[in-house]
Amino acid sequence: MTDSHIAEDPAEHRRFTRYLTALDTVTETDEAKLVAAVLRDADATMAQSAVVRHIDQRAARLLTDPRFTTWAHTLTGVIAERDFLTRRLQEWTLLRAIALGETWASEELTSASDWCQRTAATGQLATSPEALILLAEHGRTRRVRNAATRGLQHPRQPS
Repeated sequence: MTDSHIAEDPAEHRRFTRYLTALDTVTETDEAKLVAAVLRDADATMAQSAVVRHIDQRAARLLTDPRFTTWAHTLTGVIAERDFLTRRLQEWTLLRAIALGETWASEELTSASDWCQRTAATGQLATSPEALILLAEHGRTRRVRNAATRGLQHPRQPS
């Protein structure tokens, strides 16, 4: 680590924190504009990290809310050039379909990222028994397979 790298970190961390605070309090009307502004930051990695954290928090809150679809569609237009963010939003849409008992394809879940499979398997969301069975048998990692198996053995009680 060089001295110049150390000198840059505090400003980057402060911007990251400011972005998270702004994203956490942004109105639905201004969200797309703010996300676009964050993604224009010169530090693309830091900006994308702030936006993915925002997507994760907002998607989790809206997961069963009917506004999720409109929100996801609006955000897709802003993040379309960012493959990682686009995939994360698509995976949240898959997790929503699973949580709501809507139609989803097993190939979507078996080809999903480790993050998505872990999220579906660890009981952080209401996960269908079909998804847990699929992940117990075909999850990409041992951690996912074990979590799905535990979920089948000890189903979560509805809140």
